Amino acid sequence: MWRLKIADGGNDPYIYSTNNFVGRQIWEFDPDYGTPEERAEVEAARENFWKNRYKVQASSDLLWRMQFLRGGNFKQTIAQVKVEDGEEITKETATTAMRRAAHFFSALQANDGHWPAENAGPLFFLPPLVGLLINTISVFCLYVTGHLDSVLPREYRKEILRYLYCHQNEDGGWGFHIEGHSTMFCTTFSYICMRILGVGLDGGKDNASARGRKWIRDHGGVTFIPSWGKIWLSILGLFDWSGCNPVPPEFWFFPSFLPLHPGRMFCYCRLVYMPMSYLYGRRFVGPITPLILELKQELFLQPYNEINWKKVRHLCAKEDLYYPHSIIQDLMWDSLYICIEPLLTRWPFNKLRQKALEVTMKHIHYEDENSRYITIGCIEKSLCMLACWVENPNGDYFKKHLARIPDYIWVAEDGMTMQTFGSQAWDTSFALQALIACNMTNEIGSILKKGHEFIKESQVKENPSGDFKSMFRHISKGSWTFSDQDHGWKISDGTAEGLKCCLLLSMMPPEIVGIKMESRRLFDAVNILLSLQCKNGGLAIWEPAGAPKWLELLNPTEFFADVVLEHEYVECTATSIQALVFFKKLYPGHRTNEINNFITNAVRFIEDIQRPDGSWYGSWGSCFTYGAWFSLGGLAAAGKTYNNCLAIRRGVEFLLNSQGDDSGWGESWLSNPKEKYIPLEGNRSNLVQTAWALMGLLHSGQAERDPTPLHKAAKLLINSQMEDGDFPQQEVTGVFKKNGMLHYADYRNIFPLWALAEYVRWVPLP
Repeated sequence: MWRLKIADGGNDPYIYSTNNFVGRQIWEFDPDYGTPEERAEVEAARENFWKNRYKVQASSDLLWRMQFLRGGNFKQTIAQVKVEDGEEITKETATTAMRRAAHFFSALQANDGHWPAENAGPLFFLPPLVGLLINTISVFCLYVTGHLDSVLPREYRKEILRYLYCHQNEDGGWGFHIEGHSTMFCTTFSYICMRILGVGLDGGKDNASARGRKWIRDHGGVTFIPSWGKIWLSILGLFDWSGCNPVPPEFWFFPSFLPLHPGRMFCYCRLVYMPMSYLYGRRFVGPITPLILELKQELFLQPYNEINWKKVRHLCAKEDLYYPHSIIQDLMWDSLYICIEPLLTRWPFNKLRQKALEVTMKHIHYEDENSRYITIGCIEKSLCMLACWVENPNGDYFKKHLARIPDYIWVAEDGMTMQTFGSQAWDTSFALQALIACNMTNEIGSILKKGHEFIKESQVKENPSGDFKSMFRHISKGSWTFSDQDHGWKISDGTAEGLKCCLLLSMMPPEIVGIKMESRRLFDAVNILLSLQCKNGGLAIWEPAGAPKWLELLNPTEFFADVVLEHEYVECTATSIQALVFFKKLYPGHRTNEINNFITNAVRFIEDIQRPDGSWYGSWGSCFTYGAWFSLGGLAAAGKTYNNCLAIRRGVEFLLNSQGDDSGWGESWLSNPKEKYIPLEGNRSNLVQTAWALMGLLHSGQAERDPTPLHKAAKLLINSQMEDGDFPQQEVTGVFKKNGMLHYADYRNIFPLWALAEYVRWVPLP
């Protein structure tokens, strides 16, 4: 049976940590673990997900929850409450529901103080890792000699296939994410992954292989796969590199004064195309095995050796096309392809290519070392690991990468997937604020103390190593990452949330919640936030924004938007206002003028980007409901009120107008890519989004004006609570880059709990 291990570095000599692996969460299969009853419970959860997979595509993340609840002998001792039609909510009823939720969620805390959770959803995360492992390891002769089981043992393969089967759409394809329509990119990746893992032409659960292959061929074959897919297929030997647009490694030579300098790029874009350019420059192709030859016949409509690779470079299936390339961009690619690339592969210019490959590899090693070989994310992980293997199959760099693969693996009742890189610090900062808002210190003091220690241990203590500016990096000392300290990549909103936690806990009895964080470390966090504000007052998330916006026209992807440059985000801006206003109250003499100017400019940014309907676009959650929660909270923290701020009045009007017939809020993931508010099908509600809206209205002072909408929303939350204090898993509510949806499995506990706590605190109840 599978079990989750916390803060465990194992015995691998190639793994190391900056804080003794605090926050690390890895899965292990133990054939002797669990009683027959416990195993039956897991199988029942798997069967239930399979039967309902088209109704709720996101897992309830039950496997580790079962493990933790059993391990802690949790039993809900507080009786369930309901609010009947026509019945008034009393303070006792609301408090009881809140306490039940708090005790249940507290039981899910890990021993290092964080709350584990799945953070996944896109269906292109896992297959590259599987393909990479099979191809690189087979060169070592491990594949053909049977040693592949040491990397992907039978139980791992079984769970990967379970995940693919569970998330295959009814039409036979796989979506860009688990709730999306079928796409060529993810259908091809999933199909190849199945075949590599041993599924036959007509094999797989529910005839998965044949159905997937039919979808691919019915939609034109894999020549219509987007550019990232073309590159991965070229690496696998299933595509010709001449069918890809150039990704020249010479890009890393560009002088810093050019707008296209890599240091001006969005860090994720930079760190995807860095190893891609190395592999492109090397024209690396994995071993052509019998399976690869079979796949060439299965995936293309015409014979492989008759394909005109030059003409397929710009092809992209309409199902995948979210960001169409302009004619100007196609001309740019054609110029590189026809004029520049042939020169760089011939003497004497090939000497420049060799130097460019060395420089690119230097950057890859730098990024790997500064993230303890976790890298910035899962796509980059696979690419950087492969680049290290191509450079030296027997080198330590590759072995250090292998040691960090478990950090990305997640197992739930729907199978095994690959995470973004984990959301440990992010989820825990929200969890602590929700629990603190409950005012239950006498009941959950030990939980707060462990969470406090985790937050303190997770703060990044140093800047990136060496001359980090020459490596296109920004300061990080004092920040928090999305996941754990070893990851090393700061985020502004995560830093603000971590700072708020530390400030809140510093006001509580240290004998209960632990010693408060040293002021110098708080000052470091403030410095991070101040450094990330842009000229328009908004905050970027990873690095300062400032490159010309027109560069987004050169977006090389077809399925993402706003990926070339760093941008300003309303969520990052609003939560940073809250953190700095709070900080200023406790430390009024520290950088007062800078903080005041920051708040003034940040408020102006939030007001300026509000839409005509009163909404704000949320870039990291679905979508306008998420943006409204943050924006109203930020404005209120800055001293704005319903009476003196038009933006708040319009934001409130937007939320009240979008409240559903069942008294909740429910917004479709389609709001993000379409950039307009779209309710959930059937106008049903989502409890997480209902909680966001409820808290947004509370920020605006709705309790004093008319608490009726708040009572209705609270009733929905209370009546939706399950017998054990949990809340049901519903639609995915996280997002990135407008078109990629992320499943935050802890959100269903954190936000209804937090909203009920704020409701009890601010709304007068009988």
